[in-house]
Amino acid sequence: MKRIGFIGIGVMGKSMVRNLMKKGFSVSIYTRTKSKALDVIEEGAVWCDSIAQCVRDAEVVITIVGYPKDVEEVYFGKDGILENAASGTYLIDMTTTSPKLSKRIYDSAADMGMHALDAPVTGGDIGARDAKLSIMVGGDQEAYDICYPIFKALGSTIVYAGPAGFGQHTKMANQIAIAGAISGVSEALTYGRRFGLNLQSMLDSISTGSAGSWQMSNMAPRILQDDYAAGFYMKHFIKDMTIAMEEAEDADLSLVILRDVLNMYKDLADKKGLGDLGTQALIKYYDDESNA
Repeated sequence: MKRIGFIGIGVMGKSMVRNLMKKGFSVSIYTRTKSKALDVIEEGAVWCDSIAQCVRDAEVVITIVGYPKDVEEVYFGKDGILENAASGTYLIDMTTTSPKLSKRIYDSAADMGMHALDAPVTGGDIGARDAKLSIMVGGDQEAYDICYPIFKALGSTIVYAGPAGFGQHTKMANQIAIAGAISGVSEALTYGRRFGLNLQSMLDSISTGSAGSWQMSNMAPRILQDDYAAGFYMKHFIKDMTIAMEEAEDADLSLVILRDVLNMYKDLADKKGLGDLGTQALIKYYDDESNA
Protein backbone atom coordinates (compact mmCIF):
# COMPACT_ATOMS: atom_id res chain seq x y z
CA MET A 1 0.00 0.00 0.00
CA LYS A 2 1.57 3.24 -1.13
CA ARG A 3 -1.23 5.85 -1.31
CA ILE A 4 -1.77 7.61 2.01
CA GLY A 5 -4.20 10.37 2.89
CA PHE A 6 -2.88 12.33 5.90
CA ILE A 7 -5.11 14.68 7.88
CA GLY A 8 -3.59 17.03 10.48
CA ILE A 9 -0.27 18.75 9.69
CA GLY A 10 0.72 20.07 13.11
CA VAL A 11 3.92 19.98 15.16
CA MET A 12 4.25 16.22 14.77
CA GLY A 13 2.19 15.57 11.64
CA LYS A 14 4.48 17.58 9.40
CA SER A 15 7.55 15.51 10.31
CA MET A 16 5.54 12.31 9.96
CA VAL A 17 4.51 13.26 6.43
CA ARG A 18 8.16 13.93 5.56
CA ASN A 19 9.24 10.53 6.88
CA LEU A 20 6.52 8.74 4.94
CA MET A 21 7.61 10.45 1.74
CA LYS A 22 11.24 9.51 2.43
CA LYS A 23 10.14 5.88 2.54
CA GLY A 24 8.47 6.13 -0.86
CA PHE A 25 4.85 6.61 0.14
CA SER A 26 2.67 8.94 -1.92
CA VAL A 27 1.07 11.31 0.60
CA SER A 28 -1.96 13.52 0.03
CA ILE A 29 -2.63 15.96 2.85
CA TYR A 30 -5.40 18.07 4.29
CA THR A 31 -5.31 20.48 7.20
CA ARG A 32 -7.49 23.43 8.13
CA THR A 33 -4.85 26.04 7.32
CA LYS A 34 -3.04 25.43 4.04
CA SER A 35 -0.39 28.07 4.75
CA LYS A 36 0.96 25.94 7.59
CA ALA A 37 1.65 23.09 5.18
CA LEU A 38 3.31 25.00 2.31
CA ASP A 39 6.79 23.64 3.08
CA VAL A 40 5.75 19.97 2.90
CA ILE A 41 3.72 20.71 -0.23
CA GLU A 42 6.89 22.08 -1.81
CA GLU A 43 8.67 18.89 -0.74
CA GLY A 44 6.18 16.68 -2.56
CA ALA A 45 3.02 16.24 -0.49
CA VAL A 46 -0.16 16.62 -2.56
CA TRP A 47 -2.55 19.25 -1.21
CA CYS A 48 -6.27 18.46 -1.06
CA ASP A 49 -9.00 21.05 -0.55
CA SER A 50 -11.20 18.80 1.58
CA ILE A 51 -11.20 15.67 3.69
CA ALA A 52 -13.34 13.98 1.06
CA GLN A 53 -10.77 14.67 -1.65
CA CYS A 54 -7.92 13.55 0.60
CA VAL A 55 -9.39 10.14 1.44
CA ARG A 56 -11.33 9.18 -1.68
CA ASP A 57 -8.47 7.39 -3.47
CA ALA A 58 -6.31 6.58 -0.44
CA GLU A 59 -5.47 3.02 0.54
CA VAL A 60 -4.63 4.21 4.05
CA VAL A 61 -5.88 7.28 5.90
CA ILE A 62 -3.87 8.64 8.84
CA THR A 63 -5.24 11.26 11.21
CA ILE A 64 -3.44 13.16 13.96
CA VAL A 65 -5.52 16.12 15.11
CA GLY A 66 -5.97 17.99 18.36
CA TYR A 67 -8.91 16.91 20.49
CA PRO A 68 -11.57 14.19 20.64
CA LYS A 69 -14.09 16.64 19.12
CA ASP A 70 -11.73 17.06 16.15
CA VAL A 71 -11.42 13.29 15.76
CA GLU A 72 -15.19 12.94 15.84
CA GLU A 73 -15.59 15.69 13.24
CA VAL A 74 -13.08 14.30 10.73
CA TYR A 75 -14.46 10.76 10.98
CA PHE A 76 -18.20 11.24 11.51
CA GLY A 77 -18.84 14.78 10.28
CA LYS A 78 -20.49 15.77 7.03
CA ASP A 79 -18.02 15.14 4.21
CA GLY A 80 -15.85 13.22 6.70
CA ILE A 81 -13.70 10.12 6.37
CA LEU A 82 -16.30 7.42 6.92
CA GLU A 83 -18.62 9.01 4.40
CA ASN A 84 -15.99 9.23 1.68
CA ALA A 85 -13.31 6.56 2.09
CA ALA A 86 -13.69 3.41 0.00
CA SER A 87 -14.53 0.01 1.39
CA GLY A 88 -11.31 -1.79 2.29
CA THR A 89 -9.48 1.38 3.34
CA TYR A 90 -7.29 1.21 6.45
CA LEU A 91 -7.98 4.05 8.89
CA ILE A 92 -5.26 4.87 11.41
CA ASP A 93 -6.02 7.48 14.06
CA MET A 94 -2.76 8.56 15.71
CA THR A 95 -4.38 11.26 17.83
CA THR A 96 -4.42 10.68 21.56
CA THR A 97 -8.14 10.48 22.19
CA SER A 98 -10.83 8.63 24.13
CA PRO A 99 -10.63 4.82 24.02
CA LYS A 100 -14.43 4.83 23.78
CA LEU A 101 -14.28 7.02 20.66
CA SER A 102 -11.66 4.73 19.11
CA LYS A 103 -13.95 1.75 19.66
CA ARG A 104 -16.83 3.66 18.06
CA ILE A 105 -14.69 4.45 14.99
CA TYR A 106 -13.65 0.79 14.79
CA ASP A 107 -17.24 -0.45 14.91
CA SER A 108 -18.49 2.09 12.35
CA ALA A 109 -15.59 1.39 10.02
CA ALA A 110 -16.19 -2.36 10.24
CA ASP A 111 -19.85 -1.85 9.32
CA MET A 112 -18.65 -0.11 6.14
CA GLY A 113 -16.01 -2.66 5.21
CA MET A 114 -13.07 -0.57 6.46
CA HIS A 115 -10.34 -1.43 8.96
CA ALA A 116 -9.71 0.98 11.84
CA LEU A 117 -6.68 1.10 14.13
CA ASP A 118 -6.09 3.41 17.07
CA ALA A 119 -2.36 4.15 17.11
CA PRO A 120 -1.44 7.04 19.42
CA VAL A 121 2.22 7.99 19.59
CA THR A 122 4.73 9.32 22.07
CA GLY A 123 8.09 10.93 21.50
CA GLY A 124 7.09 14.52 20.77
CA ASP A 125 8.56 16.75 18.11
CA ILE A 126 12.00 15.15 18.34
CA GLY A 127 10.68 11.61 17.95
CA ALA A 128 8.50 12.65 15.02
CA ARG A 129 11.41 14.39 13.29
CA ASP A 130 13.81 11.47 13.75
CA ALA A 131 11.23 8.73 12.99
CA LYS A 132 11.75 7.39 16.51
CA LEU A 133 8.20 7.62 17.80
CA SER A 134 6.79 4.94 20.07
CA ILE A 135 3.53 3.73 18.55
CA MET A 136 0.94 1.72 20.48
CA VAL A 137 -1.70 0.11 18.30
CA GLY A 138 -5.19 -1.17 19.03
CA GLY A 139 -7.44 -3.03 16.58
CA ASP A 140 -7.31 -6.26 14.61
CA GLN A 141 -3.96 -8.05 14.50
CA GLU A 142 -4.30 -8.63 10.75
CA ALA A 143 -4.80 -4.92 10.07
CA TYR A 144 -1.83 -4.13 12.31
CA ASP A 145 0.39 -6.54 10.39
CA ILE A 146 -0.63 -5.06 7.03
CA CYS A 147 0.02 -1.49 8.23
CA TYR A 148 3.29 -2.32 10.01
CA PRO A 149 5.54 -0.90 7.22
CA ILE A 150 3.79 2.44 7.66
CA PHE A 151 4.38 2.39 11.41
CA LYS A 152 8.01 1.41 10.80
CA ALA A 153 8.48 4.53 8.66
CA LEU A 154 7.37 6.69 11.59
CA GLY A 155 8.71 5.06 14.72
CA SER A 156 11.30 2.85 16.33
CA THR A 157 9.13 1.18 18.96
CA ILE A 158 5.91 -0.30 17.58
CA VAL A 159 3.72 -2.42 19.86
CA TYR A 160 0.46 -4.21 19.18
CA ALA A 161 -1.53 -3.45 22.33
CA GLY A 162 -4.68 -5.50 21.69
CA PRO A 163 -8.26 -4.91 20.49
CA ALA A 164 -9.76 -1.57 19.47
CA GLY A 165 -9.18 1.08 22.13
CA PHE A 166 -6.20 -0.67 23.69
CA GLY A 167 -3.74 1.61 21.88
CA GLN A 168 -5.43 4.57 23.59
CA HIS A 169 -5.49 2.84 26.98
CA THR A 170 -1.75 2.19 26.64
CA LYS A 171 -1.20 5.86 25.78
CA MET A 172 -3.17 6.85 28.87
CA ALA A 173 -0.76 4.78 30.97
CA ASN A 174 2.11 6.59 29.24
CA GLN A 175 0.66 10.03 30.01
CA ILE A 176 0.05 9.07 33.63
CA ALA A 177 3.72 8.08 33.94
CA ILE A 178 4.86 11.34 32.30
CA ALA A 179 2.78 13.36 34.76
CA GLY A 180 4.76 11.88 37.62
CA ALA A 181 8.11 12.20 35.83
CA ILE A 182 7.85 15.85 34.76
CA SER A 183 6.54 16.91 38.15
CA GLY A 184 9.44 15.04 39.79
CA VAL A 185 11.94 16.87 37.58
CA SER A 186 10.29 20.19 38.38
CA GLU A 187 10.38 19.52 42.11
CA ALA A 188 14.04 18.44 41.99
CA LEU A 189 14.99 21.67 40.21
CA THR A 190 12.89 23.72 42.64
CA TYR A 191 14.62 22.05 45.59
CA GLY A 192 18.08 22.53 44.08
CA ARG A 193 17.42 26.17 43.34
CA ARG A 194 16.17 26.87 46.85
CA PHE A 195 19.39 25.51 48.38
CA GLY A 196 21.67 27.26 45.91
CA LEU A 197 22.91 24.22 44.01
CA ASN A 198 24.46 24.55 40.58
CA LEU A 199 21.51 23.09 38.71
CA GLN A 200 23.51 21.82 35.75
CA SER A 201 25.96 20.05 38.05
CA MET A 202 23.06 18.62 39.99
CA LEU A 203 21.50 17.25 36.80
CA ASP A 204 24.85 15.83 35.68
CA SER A 205 25.07 14.03 39.02
CA ILE A 206 21.60 12.51 39.14
CA SER A 207 20.46 12.07 35.54
CA THR A 208 22.54 8.97 34.81
CA GLY A 209 21.51 7.10 37.96
CA SER A 210 18.24 5.65 39.16
CA ALA A 211 16.59 9.10 39.06
CA GLY A 212 17.26 9.46 35.34
CA SER A 213 14.40 9.65 32.86
CA TRP A 214 13.60 10.93 29.37
CA GLN A 215 11.94 13.92 31.00
CA MET A 216 15.07 14.74 32.98
CA SER A 217 17.39 14.31 29.99
CA ASN A 218 15.25 16.27 27.54
CA MET A 219 13.03 18.68 29.47
CA ALA A 220 15.33 19.77 32.29
CA PRO A 221 17.89 21.32 29.87
CA ARG A 222 15.08 23.27 28.21
CA ILE A 223 13.94 24.52 31.61
CA LEU A 224 17.48 25.69 32.47
CA GLN A 225 17.58 27.61 29.18
CA ASP A 226 14.13 29.13 29.79
CA ASP A 227 13.02 27.38 26.61
CA TYR A 228 9.30 26.73 26.88
CA ALA A 229 8.56 26.25 23.18
CA ALA A 230 6.16 23.37 22.67
CA GLY A 231 7.47 20.02 21.59
CA PHE A 232 4.17 18.93 23.09
CA TYR A 233 1.62 21.58 24.03
CA MET A 234 0.55 21.95 27.62
CA LYS A 235 -3.06 22.28 26.46
CA HIS A 236 -2.84 18.92 24.68
CA PHE A 237 -1.32 17.25 27.74
CA ILE A 238 -4.22 18.60 29.79
CA LYS A 239 -6.58 17.00 27.27
CA ASP A 240 -4.75 13.67 27.57
CA MET A 241 -4.67 13.70 31.37
CA THR A 242 -8.34 14.64 31.49
CA ILE A 243 -9.20 11.59 29.37
CA ALA A 244 -7.02 9.40 31.61
CA MET A 245 -8.72 10.83 34.70
CA GLU A 246 -12.18 10.13 33.27
CA GLU A 247 -11.22 6.56 32.36
CA ALA A 248 -9.75 6.01 35.83
CA GLU A 249 -12.84 7.34 37.55
CA ASP A 250 -15.06 5.14 35.38
CA ALA A 251 -12.99 2.18 36.61
CA ASP A 252 -13.16 3.33 40.28
CA LEU A 253 -9.43 4.07 40.39
CA SER A 254 -7.99 6.84 42.55
CA LEU A 255 -4.85 8.20 40.84
CA VAL A 256 -3.66 10.90 43.21
CA ILE A 257 -0.52 12.04 41.36
CA LEU A 258 -2.38 12.28 38.06
CA ARG A 259 -5.11 14.37 39.70
CA ASP A 260 -2.64 16.74 41.37
CA VAL A 261 -0.47 17.26 38.27
CA LEU A 262 -3.56 17.79 36.11
CA ASN A 263 -4.73 20.49 38.51
CA MET A 264 -1.30 22.18 38.36
CA TYR A 265 -1.40 22.31 34.57
CA LYS A 266 -4.99 23.55 34.58
CA ASP A 267 -3.93 26.35 36.91
CA LEU A 268 -1.19 27.42 34.50
CA ALA A 269 -3.42 27.18 31.45
CA ASP A 270 -6.66 28.60 32.83
CA LYS A 271 -5.36 31.24 35.23
CA LYS A 272 -2.04 32.15 33.63
CA GLY A 273 -2.90 31.62 29.95
CA LEU A 274 0.11 29.35 29.33
CA GLY A 275 -1.62 26.51 27.48
CA ASP A 276 0.41 27.06 24.29
CA LEU A 277 3.73 26.49 26.07
CA GLY A 278 5.40 23.11 26.24
CA THR A 279 4.87 20.63 29.05
CA GLN A 280 8.23 21.65 30.60
CA ALA A 281 6.55 24.91 31.62
CA LEU A 282 5.17 23.05 34.64
CA ILE A 283 8.20 24.51 36.44
CA LYS A 284 6.35 27.86 36.38
CA TYR A 285 3.80 26.42 38.81
CA TYR A 286 6.62 25.72 41.28
CA ASP A 287 8.17 29.12 40.63
CA ASP A 288 4.87 30.71 41.61
CA GLU A 289 4.63 28.53 44.71
CA SER A 290 8.22 29.36 45.72
CA ASN A 291 7.55 33.08 45.39
CA ALA A 292 4.19 32.96 47.15
